[in-house]
Amino acid sequence: MVLSNLAMACLSYEKTRTSRLHLVLVVLLYCLSSEISTSFAELQRFEHAPKDDGSVRFLVVGDWGRRGFYNQSKVAVQMGRIGEKLDIDFVISTGDNFYGDGLKSVKDPAFLDSFKNIYTAKSLQKQWYSGNHDYRGSTEAQLSPALQKIDNRWLCLRSFIVNAADIAEFFFVDTTPFVIKYIIEKKHHHDWSGVSPRGIYITNLLKDLDAALRKSSAKWKIVIGHHAIRSVGHHGDTHELVRHLLPLLKAHNVDMYMNGHDHCLQHISSLNSPIQYMTSGAGSKAWRGDIKEYDSQAMKFFHDGQGFMSVNLTRSDGVVVFYDVLGRVLHTWKLNKQLHSAF
Repeated sequence: MVLSNLAMACLSYEKTRTSRLHLVLVVLLYCLSSEISTSFAELQRFEHAPKDDGSVRFLVVGDWGRRGFYNQSKVAVQMGRIGEKLDIDFVISTGDNFYGDGLKSVKDPAFLDSFKNIYTAKSLQKQWYSGNHDYRGSTEAQLSPALQKIDNRWLCLRSFIVNAADIAEFFFVDTTPFVIKYIIEKKHHHDWSGVSPRGIYITNLLKDLDAALRKSSAKWKIVIGHHAIRSVGHHGDTHELVRHLLPLLKAHNVDMYMNGHDHCLQHISSLNSPIQYMTSGAGSKAWRGDIKEYDSQAMKFFHDGQGFMSVNLTRSDGVVVFYDVLGRVLHTWKLNKQLHSAF
């Protein structure tokens, strides 16, 4: 089809120097777009060894970076306490890392004020896997390896994979470009450098994720994004993810989808697949006060306040625990891999 279009273009141009130059530019643009659409590499992978007993333990927190305000510091203290108790291996951030407009540069003091100087507990001096960077401010700053020189815990990429041997594999997906309102509504001022053209970016990301999920032999497959697929919170379901991302998760028997975005803690169970939707977006400002109606059979837990989540996985079992700002247990969910795979 594209080649025939090029042929038509050839016939329509007069044989002048200007027209020939125009035709060359058309061909070059086609080659460039073809290269862009086919040359995306596999998602970058990072290996994280499990414990000697074959377990993987970690915390999940999202929507946190407010220089310690809105109880961010209090949540951080309890994360340190629970992190020490569980002897966690790493921390996952579900995005919205630096309010209100991301980082201005790699020298922005917000990185120190909202991250390095807040999560100071010994148990939190582990690797932080931070998916879904802020699209306000300087995107490149938040993705820059220069931040790792300031704090070596920090690892933030657009989309990537963390593999914990054959126990668990974590697929971090950059969900912001999926959301069409960020493109069409003038009130949103996002830095789209590195993701244009958007359609090609999303298509290739989904292809890469599909290939990675198909290839995975991990006992637990966990996908992490910023935006919720299912939520009763302020933002509700993200319809673009329901349409484009959810079919992949179902096709590859993903166990959990973890997200932030809604400033709350919640757990929704899929009624037609093994997927558990876990929202941990309560790292600082919360108390939205608006809750949508949802199927009571699917809705397992909702907390309209600050807190975080812990996860403990073995080859056969998993335990997810939600904590409030005081470190009190609010909700516990136990999973058995054999029963969980029965769908």
